[in-house]
Amino acid sequence: MSEQTRTGRTAVVIPAAGRGVRLGPGAPKALRTINGTPMLIHAVRAMAASRAVSLVVVVAPPDGAPEVKNLLDEHALPERTDYLVVPGGDTRQESVRLGLEALPETITTVLVHDAARPLVPVDIVDGVIEAVRDGAAAVVPALPLADTVKQVEPREKGEPEPVVATPERARLRAVQTPQGFDRDTLVRAHETIAVGGDGATDDAGMVEQLGAPVVVVPGHEEAFKVTRPLDLVLAEAVLARRRANDGF
Repeated sequence: MSEQTRTGRTAVVIPAAGRGVRLGPGAPKALRTINGTPMLIHAVRAMAASRAVSLVVVVAPPDGAPEVKNLLDEHALPERTDYLVVPGGDTRQESVRLGLEALPETITTVLVHDAARPLVPVDIVDGVIEAVRDGAAAVVPALPLADTVKQVEPREKGEPEPVVATPERARLRAVQTPQGFDRDTLVRAHETIAVGGDGATDDAGMVEQLGAPVVVVPGHEEAFKVTRPLDLVLAEAVLARRRANDGF
């Protein structure tokens, strides 16, 4: 019996239906290019680099599924992995739910990954999967904070904000993706937690609301989220360093 048969198969859901307004006008964030290749393709390759991942589901903008499928077809992706594109919803939470609904029954472990984290090392992907297979209901990669954090009373933009508290930094973590889940637990969270406003942006937070335990595993500095123009510059630098180190 193979390892995948014994432990169940793993799929990744990548919600990529957002526009990414903080990067400014233009193409949706997931389609912005890094070193000439769309961010989404980098993210898909990062997930498919794990031999434990048998399926990657990309959740496209509601009217953009054919375009995203063509994009995947145009780029070289690991052949051992299957790829599926489904149209998403109006919120990230709805898009993840639609991605979950598209999974075959044989999938028991689900990763949810931000398309805007294109450079996640494969060791992080493998570590999250391993923790779920070892029995965790929900697994989050995260890093200790480098900066002191202040809790404030929000004011209008630009106005001084009164400090309410200074949380103990040693107990705080900056959360990354892919987040990993026992499939049944994540499905139950999406069936139970109501969509409010813009919907949930953190799937592990939804599992927390169920009362199920969530554990943290080490993240990586290269799993940063590309949100602002400066992040694109950093991503280009990381790719350049990788090319130099890999000798191509």
